[in-house]
Amino acid sequence: MFNEQEIVGRFTEYVKTASETGCEGEFYERLIDDLEKLGAAVTVDDAGEKCGSNANNIYAWFEGDESIKPLIFSCHMDTVKPGKDIETIIEDGMIKSKGDTILGSDDKSGITAIMEAMKAVKDKDENHRPIQIIFTISEEGGLKGSKNLDFKRLVSDRCYVFDSSGPVGKIIVQAPAQNKITATIKGKPAHAGIAPEKGVSAIMAGSDAISNMRLLRIDEETTANIGTFEAVGATNIVSPKARIIGEVRSLDREKIAVQTEHMEKCFRESAEKHGAEIEIEIEEMYDPYKFGDDEDNVIFVMEKLRSIGVDPYTASSGGGSDANVFNSKGIKAINIACGVNNAHTTDECIKVDELVKLTELVYGMITV
Repeated sequence: MFNEQEIVGRFTEYVKTASETGCEGEFYERLIDDLEKLGAAVTVDDAGEKCGSNANNIYAWFEGDESIKPLIFSCHMDTVKPGKDIETIIEDGMIKSKGDTILGSDDKSGITAIMEAMKAVKDKDENHRPIQIIFTISEEGGLKGSKNLDFKRLVSDRCYVFDSSGPVGKIIVQAPAQNKITATIKGKPAHAGIAPEKGVSAIMAGSDAISNMRLLRIDEETTANIGTFEAVGATNIVSPKARIIGEVRSLDREKIAVQTEHMEKCFRESAEKHGAEIEIEIEEMYDPYKFGDDEDNVIFVMEKLRSIGVDPYTASSGGGSDANVFNSKGIKAINIACGVNNAHTTDECIKVDELVKLTELVYGMITV
């Protein structure tokens, strides 16, 4: 039904158009042009100014059969680094980069599938439901684009986000909340060789705090990690300042609160013990969501997957996506796998037949 070469051709062009977080501008302009050529009514917002990007969120509207409820499809335009000068290689039906960059299938596989499916609908003049497409910026930088969407523009209470790793057929029905914890410790400088006892080491206070924390896998629903410990200084000076950044994720709201409080307590007790000052900032990055397999938005995707010969299955994720933000705004959103393997690495790859399956799925979701 679909021309494999056309799908791969569009995908290759898209991934070669660099769009690292904050620098999505060129790809953004390309997508606006492509959407308008398909007949979409395209608008944008001013999210780029708020997110530090040279692009904005895109809102594209395709009119359809007004007797059928519209749906929202969403993907993000940005990629992680290194995402410039990408060269693609196809071997044994697998698309990958030459090895010194990411591939960019996260999330350009989803974008490609949506665009190719819409093109097929238009080319065949198929009867279809009304569709709103939302392409966001700065997802990889903390879901900043979706957090700055103008939700008054959205036309449906049901959204499908195409942005999960794994084979086409996987449906993410549960995802965690995340808290970001930033601790700034202020010690007291002193000469480390002459009078170290007169100093207060921010490094020691921070290290002591971390050593007393429960970290990594807390339970089957909760994780915690320290990702940054900054304390640049000379070796002959007792460290006067340290900055530590960590996170907590959990599928359970109460558990994320308990773990966050535990880590904050460790920081404060250690600072007091060592005679240091401390400032702690806790940022709620996104809320969790959960759907049952018997809910209508999940059943709809399952039926469409079966119709193209794919066995669907539901799963829980340990990561957040724009779906978390949509759900927090009262829009029922689930995350659909796009066939991506090894996302965020230079080993990232995707099978050609997964791209084709994904396009067939989107087409089936659009058409009546």
